[in-house]
Amino acid sequence: MIPPGGTLRAEALAAPPLPGEEPGRRGGWAAARRRLRELYYGSSEAAHRFRYALVGLDAVTVAFIATTSFLPRNAVVQVADVLLGLVLLAEFAARLAAGTRPWRDLLRPLNLADLVAVACFLIPLAGEGAAFLRALRLLRMLRSYQLVRRLRGDVPVFRRHEEAIVASADLLVFIFVMTGLVYETQHRTNPAIGNYADALYFTVTALTTTGFGDITLPGTGGRMLTVAIMFCGVTLFLRLAQTMFRPSKVRFPCPRCGLQRHEPDAVHCKACGEVLRIPDDGE
Repeated sequence: MIPPGGTLRAEALAAPPLPGEEPGRRGGWAAARRRLRELYYGSSEAAHRFRYALVGLDAVTVAFIATTSFLPRNAVVQVADVLLGLVLLAEFAARLAAGTRPWRDLLRPLNLADLVAVACFLIPLAGEGAAFLRALRLLRMLRSYQLVRRLRGDVPVFRRHEEAIVASADLLVFIFVMTGLVYETQHRTNPAIGNYADALYFTVTALTTTGFGDITLPGTGGRMLTVAIMFCGVTLFLRLAQTMFRPSKVRFPCPRCGLQRHEPDAVHCKACGEVLRIPDDGE
């Protein structure tokens, strides 16, 4: 029997050995990695609380990025950048240590994007020129299978509107990154782009193909950037519109054929006819 508060230790002892770990050895660095592995990938309540805390850290990071994007770069902002960057670097290192193959995990695209974002926090002198890359940190939100699974179970609103929420997050990340890119490439030479609000205004008008024409990006590079905003932005925007306006579905795997999406009031699977027992919210 596991004593109260001993869940993490019991699950850690039951976890398979890490690569390079000697059988029966449970102390030191191996024990620390085992604990981190449980917190990042385990199913205990402590692990769930830890991952929700990481979501809170990401939310604080997003708010900081959005706020400081419209503020002048001064000593206070640079110090806050470095402090937040150190926290994010520690979390990044802990996440790599929790994996079974840290070096292979490091080469994954999302982890590389996260590393670039952390570097932009830690280099305040170059931060103004590359500050928009900090938004790459947002790419990690809602990309964790464990987190999404937990949100489906804990938050009925997320369960009902998961695809729309994820599509909205992707669109916001794209707008934020493109706004920063437009500002950093144009504000020194383009008098129409004087601040982030101007860059945001241009990005949204280009993304929606409204094209008022009061702000344009001159030169071949500016035109190609505009084309990229229109092409990629419209794709993301249409995806969001599709998830919002098409009939809502519930995600529930059919026990026979595995079909994932069904009508909210479905009794039988439309693919194979299997009886479904889809849980509801008690409404």
